[in-house]
Amino acid sequence: MSLDNPPSRTPAGDAFTTLVVQILRLNGHLTAAGDALARPAGQTSARWQVMGVVEHGAATVAQVARALGLARQSVQRIADLLEADGLVEFVPNPADRRAELLRLTAAGRAALRTIQSAQRAWADALGAQVGEEDLRRASEVLGHVAEVVANQAAHNG
Repeated sequence: MSLDNPPSRTPAGDAFTTLVVQILRLNGHLTAAGDALARPAGQTSARWQVMGVVEHGAATVAQVARALGLARQSVQRIADLLEADGLVEFVPNPADRRAELLRLTAAGRAALRTIQSAQRAWADALGAQVGEEDLRRASEVLGHVAEVVANQAAHNG
């Protein structure tokens, strides 16, 4: 095998690769859209994501990172910035004194409400364009792909 003639993929491998490219492209568009939606509240997509996880209850940085599929260190950096801005606070964790819980402050809840209001209108408009049935089917397929990739990574990691 030479670098000039890499081995070919199966048709399923080609289809998977095409899907991955589309997902990466979509991720870039969604991040840009998220940044635009979060900007009026003075936030970014990354900060919005972290606040969105702790909206439903206090969580450790590690729990937030797992929920978002991110490295703990990157979530810690964002959490520290959010804390400095008064949008979240670290509180004692009765289950683990070493891992404090991150929770929204009143200012954080207000910023999140601003973003969520804009997101609702945006999601409704795009959802109507794509169609509910197609979106539900795509979500089902992507959920299955995510599960297969996660299982494969767990077996190889």
